[in-house]
Amino acid sequence: MKHASWATLLNRNAALLRQAAKPLRERHRPPASSASAGSWLMGLVMAADGPRRYYLFRPAGVRFGERLPLLVMLHGCHQDAKSFADSTRMNSVAVRERFLVLYPEQPRVCNAQGCWNWFDTQSGRAFNEAAWLMKAVDQVCVLYAADRERIAVAGLSAGASMAALLATRYPQRFKALVMHSGVPPGAASSPASALGAMRGRREPLAPGDVAGHWPPLMVIHGEADGVVSARNAGAAAQMWSEAAGASASEPQQQRRGQRYPMTVTQFKRARQVVATLVEVGGLGHAWSGGAARQHFSDANGPDASRMIWRFAARQFDTPTRG
Repeated sequence: MKHASWATLLNRNAALLRQAAKPLRERHRPPASSASAGSWLMGLVMAADGPRRYYLFRPAGVRFGERLPLLVMLHGCHQDAKSFADSTRMNSVAVRERFLVLYPEQPRVCNAQGCWNWFDTQSGRAFNEAAWLMKAVDQVCVLYAADRERIAVAGLSAGASMAALLATRYPQRFKALVMHSGVPPGAASSPASALGAMRGRREPLAPGDVAGHWPPLMVIHGEADGVVSARNAGAAAQMWSEAAGASASEPQQQRRGQRYPMTVTQFKRARQVVATLVEVGGLGHAWSGGAARQHFSDANGPDASRMIWRFAARQFDTPTRG
């Protein structure tokens, strides 16, 4: 009887361990779009306070000596690399258009909700995160032969705000920036000011030393966003416009099939497009055109992933495949 009790206890503990390990196994399992079309690779870089993990999607059939463009994708709060890849389906675009996708991952020990600490510039925490993200970019350029002259960065929500911080802090490293549902740089400097910035109640302060030399910006934001005010989208586009001495073109109404309508406004200096503002009617705090049944994803919106690649490819002067 005693032997049976021990056996039961051991079986129960083994079942608990398997259950506890399941989320970890799920995180490391390749996204559905990566299963047969490319490689889902994990990497580590050292930050000031420990190792940081990233994942890289590399499409199949990369030839020796071939250098592919690199798109850095920064997830939002309550997401990780895999869930962001699943939601955005950016890997499918990468297979079609042949580029690398880098998904850095924010450890929960750095933020309990998995948010990037874009707002914490006063303490220097935001800049430390930006520094390790750049280490990840550099490592991918060395290990996987990413083209250093064709790098773009995009993000959702907190990831969009961190992407903007990267692009303004290291403007020479990026050819394009896309903010999806984020807050422009300089709108917050501490956790206490972040909430007001998200609600659109704080004016962003642009760093003047590099203003006008930032990479071209695309902003995508839902007009029904109840988490990050859509006022932030206009503020970001206006910041880029003023820094470059650009002016707004006439807004264009667009709609593709049954998807949500969008209003597209370009800010130009001469013939150069400095910023593009995409306001999506009916879209909340979610990736526009993302996979159905995924958190922070709305399949009814225009396809943000395709828009992002088209925008980046124009800055790379790279032809797209339709």
